[in-house]
Amino acid sequence: MTQPPPPPPQQPPQGGGFGPPQDQPPQTPPPAAGPNLGKAPEPGYGYPQAPQAPQTPQAPQTPPPVAPQTPPTPPQGYGYPQGAPAPQPPQAPQAPQGPPGYGYPGQQPGAYGQPQQAPYGQPGYGQPGYGQQPGYGYPQQPTMPYQPQAGHPGGGKKLNAQMLIIVAAVVAIALIIGGGVWYASSGKDEGKQNDTAGQSGGTGGTDDDNGGTTSGKEKAPSDPSAKVLFQVPAPEVKNDSTVVVSGSWLTDKAYVKSGIAQIVGYDRDKGSELWKLPLSGPVCQASRHVTDDNLTAILYQPAMPTKADPSHGCSQIALIDLDAGKKLWTKTVKTGDQLINFDNITLSGKTVAVGSTSGGAAFDVSGKLLWSPKPTDSCYDAGYGGGEKLVAVRKCGSYDQRQLHIQTIDPKSGKVISEYKMTEGIEYASIVSTNPLVVAADVGDSAGDGSGISDFFSIDSKTGKLRTRISAPGEQFAARCEGITRVEACNLLAVGNDRLYLPTEEHDGTGKYSQTNEIVAFDLATGKQTGQRADAGDGYTISPLRMDGGNLIAYKRPPYDKGGQVVSIAGGSFKQTTLLQNPASESVRDVETSMSPEYSEFLYAEGHLYMSKVYASKRSTVREKEYLAVGFGTG
Repeated sequence: MTQPPPPPPQQPPQGGGFGPPQDQPPQTPPPAAGPNLGKAPEPGYGYPQAPQAPQTPQAPQTPPPVAPQTPPTPPQGYGYPQGAPAPQPPQAPQAPQGPPGYGYPGQQPGAYGQPQQAPYGQPGYGQPGYGQQPGYGYPQQPTMPYQPQAGHPGGGKKLNAQMLIIVAAVVAIALIIGGGVWYASSGKDEGKQNDTAGQSGGTGGTDDDNGGTTSGKEKAPSDPSAKVLFQVPAPEVKNDSTVVVSGSWLTDKAYVKSGIAQIVGYDRDKGSELWKLPLSGPVCQASRHVTDDNLTAILYQPAMPTKADPSHGCSQIALIDLDAGKKLWTKTVKTGDQLINFDNITLSGKTVAVGSTSGGAAFDVSGKLLWSPKPTDSCYDAGYGGGEKLVAVRKCGSYDQRQLHIQTIDPKSGKVISEYKMTEGIEYASIVSTNPLVVAADVGDSAGDGSGISDFFSIDSKTGKLRTRISAPGEQFAARCEGITRVEACNLLAVGNDRLYLPTEEHDGTGKYSQTNEIVAFDLATGKQTGQRADAGDGYTISPLRMDGGNLIAYKRPPYDKGGQVVSIAGGSFKQTTLLQNPASESVRDVETSMSPEYSEFLYAEGHLYMSKVYASKRSTVREKEYLAVGFGTG
């Protein structure tokens, strides 16, 4: 399929904006275009739809097919609820609606909500044509292998509409009788066999009476009902430009958010300004990692954009003290006489690392240069993943024979500790987690949904050997990675307990008008699903935010008549405990749903949920007030 070229780096998508369309009910994105297999288009999840009578499969005129041992794509979408009514005829997969949240693997409260930078309702970095791989035909390893059907020699041809209806009915009966094929089990003791699994992110933990685990720091309040703590108005933008305001962090004292050419610290409860740090130009990228003493790093422009010069490049590297509200230093790196404009920035221990097509560089938090690009290098560090370890995505070879080297390196010296060479032809890769090391890629441009992910690679960071490869078909799972210039820009997932947690795509719920989804877990040693499943509930869409010891913190985007929730999911039993419940009033819900966790920054800690945008632009309408950030809190 012909796809449009990608937008240039650092340039946000044109048009659109945060929040639902102005002329539609909140939280009701337009349905995706695609073939209609006998069913009228449906509005977005959580919004009433016209009820439809169940379709009764017609008896085939030819001998019925043999029920497959491993069914094809199930009716009602991946993860169809057990014991649900008879399915409707199969439909073409729809684009995600009401995207879920972001998972920052294994981190404590900090900027674990680094977003996909695109307005809600607009394609993200993985939009068709943006950073897709060349036609690399690496054989896929689907999670559920497709079995040839009787009467269809070769098993590779698509079934016609009548046969799809028949197969759907057969699969539905198998699901009801067998108690579920797509997940190992759905009982109360689900997943307990792996309670003690874990590398980074803590162990599985011991389930307590409330369904949480003793290994997590986040505790459920006596009353999870939340209220709006404060709202930060959207900044004024001159002309018709769009300015990046990426970056948000949470400390013991402050909620810190980037504005237009500034960073501001706000009181966590009141939203009053504690300090303001002016910058010479807009922030380009911000590290989501924070040191133990609350230092973080940003990239920013040396001057404000103008009509004559809309961008001055992202050459300024700065270390920020989030407690004092001060810029400790600013550094630049040159190649010859030219300043290098960097694409990404991260932090690991006391090392700030930046990557670009000109190569990578690193500084100690003291400001000492640790390494910089060498003119004689035939390869270059396109970017780095930080956190517990420092991992480089190093590109070698020409464009048509590109090979990516995933290198775990010493953050002090840059010495390579281990290396995994990805198969030639994979142009981009994203670092999902550095410990355990997990890499995502869209192999052969096969994801098909703009997510930038077809497969995850679990790698032993000590030896550089591949532990396992996990197939994550785009029509089944909702996680996203950019990977083109920002190698850590992944969301809607989390890593902990030596497991990868992914949300499924939305599908019909058990209610007449509802859509829903689930979070499932993959073992990073075997690549197989563990059988654990956390259901969002009818009308909600659930997605990981981050790990909390052995527990998973997740956000539930609400239906049209309720408020959103933050829940803690026990690492062993997968039982859910509600940590925060937002108000259901229309005015509050409108503000909440204007911040899509897929394209915004979400931070949660200690009964506080903060949502913020990553772009500021001149408003094209004045019907509703827009906000840069909003804070919710319990108690």
